Amino acid sequence: MTVTTQTYQALLTARVFEPASFGRALQNRARRTPQGADGNLLLIAADHTARGKISLGGDPVAMSDRHTLLDHLVRVLEIPGVDGVLGSADVLEELAWLGALENKLAVGTMNRGGIIGATWELDDRITAYDVEHIDSMGLDGGKTLLRIDHTDPSVARTIETVAKITTSLADRSLLSMIEPLPYVKNAEGGAVLDPSDEALIKVVAIASGLGSSSAYTWLKIPASDRMAEVAGATSLPILMLGGDPSGGVDAIFDRWKRGMHEPNVRGLLAGRTLLYPADGDVESATRRAAAVVRPDH
Repeated sequence: MTVTTQTYQALLTARVFEPASFGRALQNRARRTPQGADGNLLLIAADHTARGKISLGGDPVAMSDRHTLLDHLVRVLEIPGVDGVLGSADVLEELAWLGALENKLAVGTMNRGGIIGATWELDDRITAYDVEHIDSMGLDGGKTLLRIDHTDPSVARTIETVAKITTSLADRSLLSMIEPLPYVKNAEGGAVLDPSDEALIKVVAIASGLGSSSAYTWLKIPASDRMAEVAGATSLPILMLGGDPSGGVDAIFDRWKRGMHEPNVRGLLAGRTLLYPADGDVESATRRAAAVVRPDH
């Protein structure tokens, strides 16, 4: 399946004349159990644009074209071994309208208010899905971003928000996907990822304890060279993220393969590495990722 110019034009027309068709498509899609048969998952991350993340490598608008994004998404969602997608309402509704979410997991992204590069970047407020609409729209869970910088007071509110969301999702037996990341300030005062494994281990421990129930909590974290220690900091299921592939995809895949040896690492939640590979072959990149998650298939 591809999103042809004709199909994309029909979608644009439906946006004007049949707006209710998008919500109906999402609510009425055929669903599946979240964990599947083997408990492993390959989910596609498509929530970057809602936080203003549209650059890739040296191109500041590499991920900005919606037609291209939708085309790449429907193509990878057809590949065997791809279990679903993470996205904001606009993306998930359009994928459902296109028929690409039948028997796929749909996870709604939630706190996208920390716009990349903004002075308030670490104040990650709920600007996308809330718990009530994740439930009423028939989604399988919600994902929160938890970036922890010990010098930024706004982080305290984010921690509290993520804890409340985790409890509310668990009360509804819905997946709570938390992405805990350690952050620091650079020389210019901007928020940047802390690359140390010790910092990652600490935020994994913090995220694991959030909420009044952890029964439905999964974590999304970077693959580390010390994955045994990072994964060992929690008993929660873990999906590994991809990050910016411009530094070399082979290294990313190697870390993923090693990470899958840890007993509570259950797969991948990757976006840019699969949707925007350097050679443009999204199918090959995604099949390679599927083989990492389920090497025996």
